[in-house]
Amino acid sequence: MAVKLANRVMALTPSTTLAITAKAKELKDQGEDVIGLGAGEPDYNTPQHILDAAVRSMNEGHTKYTPSAGLPALKKAIIEKLERDQGLSYKPNEIIVGNGAKHVLYTLFQVLLNDGDEVVIPTPYWVSYPEQVKLAGGVPIYVEGFESQQFKITPQQLEAVITERTKAIIINSPSNPTGVIYSAEELRELGKLCVERDILIVSDEIYEKLIYGEHKHVSIAQLSPELKEQTIVINGVSKSHSMTGWRIGYAAGNKEMIEAMTNLASHSTSNPTTTAQYASIAAYNGPQEPVEEMRQAFEHRLEVIYEKLVGIPGFTCVKPQGAFYLYPNVKAAAELTGFQNVDAFVEALLVEAKVAVIPGSGFGTPDNIRLSYATSLDLLEEAVARIKDFVEAKSQR
Repeated sequence: MAVKLANRVMALTPSTTLAITAKAKELKDQGEDVIGLGAGEPDYNTPQHILDAAVRSMNEGHTKYTPSAGLPALKKAIIEKLERDQGLSYKPNEIIVGNGAKHVLYTLFQVLLNDGDEVVIPTPYWVSYPEQVKLAGGVPIYVEGFESQQFKITPQQLEAVITERTKAIIINSPSNPTGVIYSAEELRELGKLCVERDILIVSDEIYEKLIYGEHKHVSIAQLSPELKEQTIVINGVSKSHSMTGWRIGYAAGNKEMIEAMTNLASHSTSNPTTTAQYASIAAYNGPQEPVEEMRQAFEHRLEVIYEKLVGIPGFTCVKPQGAFYLYPNVKAAAELTGFQNVDAFVEALLVEAKVAVIPGSGFGTPDNIRLSYATSLDLLEEAVARIKDFVEAKSQR
C-alpha cells in the first residue's frame, strides 16, 4: 500500500534538537564518551515532596479522568501562583491545563489561526514555534533579534511587518535559546503597539523561575489591564520544578479562547495525566526551596562556564540573564577551523570531539550554537575544554 501523508505533515521541519540528541545517544550506545549539551531539561530529579504527592494520589484512587481543562484544585493552585508571583488575577474559566506547555501552545494555535493568518516570531526562536503555526495553517513571520541588541526586537521592527493578516506575536522571556530577558519598558513599548493593532501577545514564560544576577522576570500581562486582556500567558512546571516528563503546562487568558482550547482538548487528549496534575498541585502549593536551590546551581555554572566559553577562539556570546542555555556566535570559529558552515562545525564537534551541541540553524540563526548548562559542572568544564582543544587543533592546520 502506498501511503500518501497529509501536506501539513510533509511541510514540517524535523526537530534539530531531537536529531542531535539521537545522534549523540547512538554514539554513546557504541561506547563513545560523548558529553551531551543539548538537553532542554534540568539535571535534577523532581523534588521529593512532589514525588510523594503523586504516589499518595494514586494510592488514594485518583487515577480516573479529570475535567478536560484540568483539576479545579490545580487551577486554584495556578491562580494563586499567578497572583503571588505576578500580581495577576484570573478566574478558573480563564485557565486551561494541558499536557505540557508545548501542547498548550499547539492547542492555542489550532483554535486561533485560520489559513494564511500571520504570527510574528522573533529570531532566534524555540524550534517548535514556527512548526506549530504552520500546522494550524498559519504563516510564521520572522523578525531578527540582532545580537547587537541582545537578540531582542524593537517596536519599529514589529511595526514594519504588521499586515492585515497579523494575528499574534510570540514573546519568550527568558528566552530559549538565548537566555535574554525583556525589560518592563521594552515589553511595555511592544505591548502598546499590539494593543493599538489588536495583535494577540503569546507570552511564553516557562523559564521565569530561572533568573540570574539582578535581573527580574516581568510578565507583559502584569503591566496594565489592557495588556493583560491582550495577552495569553503560557507556563508550566517543567523547568521550574524539574518536571519535564510529567507534561503539565497551562495557559491563562481570555475566557472565550480558553473555552475553545478546552473544547479542542476534550476531543484530542481528554485531560492532562491525572497523577501529574496532583504532583503539580504539590509543586505550586508546597515548599519552593528546591526551586531556588536549582536556580543557584545554574547561576554558579553560568558564571564559571561563560568565562571559559568566550575564551575559545572565534566564540562571542551575549551573556544569558535566565534559562539554562548559552548561545554563542561561532561563525568565526567555523571559518577558522575550515568548515563551510556552523552546521558542519557542529557535526565534526560531535564526531571528533565527542561534544553534542545544537546548531543555531534550528533556531533561525545559523551562525550560533546552543549549549545547555543543565548538567554537572565537571562535565561542562570538560566539554568546553574539548571544544577549545578542537578549535585550536583544527586552526593550526
